[in-house]
Amino acid sequence: MFISINPTTGETIERYPIMDNREVDARVEKSVTTFLEWRRIPIEEKATIWREIAKALIDRKEELAKIITLEMGKPIKQALAEVEKSARNFDFYANVAPTLLKDKPVETEHLKSYVHFEPLGTILAIMPWNFPLWQVVRLAAPTLIAGNTMLLKHAENVTTISLQIEKLFIESGLPEGVFQTVRIDIPTIHSLIKDRRIKGVALTGSVRAGREVAKSAGEAIKPSLLELGGSDPYIILDDANIEKAATICVKSRFNNTGQTCIAAKRWIISKKSSDKFIDTVMEKISLLKVGDPLDTNTDLGPLAREDLRSNLHKQVIKSVQLGAKLLMGGEIPQGKGFFYPPTLLVVNNDSYYNLPLSCEEIFGPVASVIIVDNEKEALEVANSTDYGLGACVITSDIEKGEKIARYKLDAGNCFVNSVVKSDPRTPFGGIKNSGYGRELGEYGLIAFTNIKTVVVDKL
Repeated sequence: MFISINPTTGETIERYPIMDNREVDARVEKSVTTFLEWRRIPIEEKATIWREIAKALIDRKEELAKIITLEMGKPIKQALAEVEKSARNFDFYANVAPTLLKDKPVETEHLKSYVHFEPLGTILAIMPWNFPLWQVVRLAAPTLIAGNTMLLKHAENVTTISLQIEKLFIESGLPEGVFQTVRIDIPTIHSLIKDRRIKGVALTGSVRAGREVAKSAGEAIKPSLLELGGSDPYIILDDANIEKAATICVKSRFNNTGQTCIAAKRWIISKKSSDKFIDTVMEKISLLKVGDPLDTNTDLGPLAREDLRSNLHKQVIKSVQLGAKLLMGGEIPQGKGFFYPPTLLVVNNDSYYNLPLSCEEIFGPVASVIIVDNEKEALEVANSTDYGLGACVITSDIEKGEKIARYKLDAGNCFVNSVVKSDPRTPFGGIKNSGYGRELGEYGLIAFTNIKTVVVDKL
């Protein structure tokens, strides 16, 4: 049974039965047969449907945002922004896919040579709860317009929004069977990955889940795309404007109550600038309003599940025991809901490597200031993590910042003087334990296609 729980109150919203094997098999079959028709529909017609979906998302944004907030605790103003971003994603691919998916001529000695992008078939998408709409459409918009069909296995605690997504797609003109949800357990996930009717799998989730999915996909010799965790470093150089740097760091770290893979989880700064930076971020953190996520003034809602809060608190306690200094927060509050206060830890580089924040993903409203001696140490600390999703350098020297981002930071998304975020126009993904493959942009559009070489000659 999948149980949807309101994290603000701890009360059950709805219960959803897990599908039996017969129902799952029927959805797989429908996806496969629908693919044969969907792939032949002209891309311009698909683009028209995409624009209708974008319009429907905007028309229903208040309703969808409220479901997201009730089901996983995201502050309503951020939930509204998530819906709006999802709509932009569909509009983007409606505009660019017809051009980007055209055959690409290649100059050779042959009569004709070109690259043709051919959809693979049914793709299994395993999605997380933290951005329950955006994570789905980030993959679905490019993958489906390329001609594939999709089965969505969403996180158990956001089943309500997953069903609403499917309903909205169909009501906007997407043929039934192109996109379907499946409520399945872990053994069934692996069975589906190995099923010959499933042609690829995408996962956004934990490293542990990524390893298991990659193993199953590898055994079945089929493509997989993994976007896993992150421990993003934000390096503040000595020439940076501290006020602006603090604003960037706090905005990034506490977005979605800290429950985002590309949050600024590690703030790395030299001793020379650390005191002023710490004072400034503490002032900004103290202004964050924790409370009812349906209140438009709320900045931080509850964590999505009670077990997530418990694990986060254990990481904080262990970090303090091993040498980190707790400056703010760090205590589980009394009362209903799964709230956790904005928390700030400070640690020197000499004791940094033994702490959970150095080797684990800290998923919640907990920020860490890591004090180093110089820029060289800052880069060493930044790249010391097993993750490689996002990274940022903050500096007044734009040319230097770009060189650091381009050549010296080990991550898939490297920003200068800006919050790391995904964008429909640019590819998104990580390296190392943050996964492989790219979503969004042109690369996301062809992630699940057969990039086919066609060569033609006369007899």
